[in-house]
Amino acid sequence: MKAQPEMTNDPTPARAIGRPREARADRAILTATLQLVAERGVRDLRMDDVADRAGVGKATIYRRYRSKEELVSDAVATLVSEITIPDTGSTRADLLTLMTQAVDLYSGSLAARLIPTVIEEARRSPALATMIRDQFLAGRRAALSAVLKRGVQRGDLRRGLDLDLALDVLGGAIFYRLLVTGGPIDDQLAAGIVELVLRGFAPTRNGGGA
Repeated sequence: MKAQPEMTNDPTPARAIGRPREARADRAILTATLQLVAERGVRDLRMDDVADRAGVGKATIYRRYRSKEELVSDAVATLVSEITIPDTGSTRADLLTLMTQAVDLYSGSLAARLIPTVIEEARRSPALATMIRDQFLAGRRAALSAVLKRGVQRGDLRRGLDLDLALDVLGGAIFYRLLVTGGPIDDQLAAGIVELVLRGFAPTRNGGGA
């Protein structure tokens, strides 16, 4: 008599299958959100459309996100991978590494299309503005801040450096071209910004004090 397959109540296989499905749903929701924001803007983004594009039920989205702002913020945050603070031994090279990464991001077609509409909506929504600052901008500013502080310690930058101003200079030119002039966002821009910061915030002749 042919032996019957052994039955088991072990729930492990079901859980193992469930995890990839959840991960796929997460990715599909965030990808769909980025695509739709780039196509239509934040204001015209509808959860029904995200669900249709992602191939999930709307309830699946609401189990993960309490608001459209939260969904958009999480989706935009995926554009920025974990940022490693470079330490090449050179303040110039460290800054250039981070600025080149920023140029690569903002010169890409997806980010170039969706960032302007996200910033526009953030002006109307304090909640979205806070989420974007915390989840999208904070990591890069923290990395740049660490490099600038190390530059002061090395004597490459002046003591008493206005850190917020230096950070705004580093990011401002890229956003100005992205949002206003439409000028090229390229490696030449990254190098020019770094040189501007190094010269503009160089140590003073009396020994580096500000």
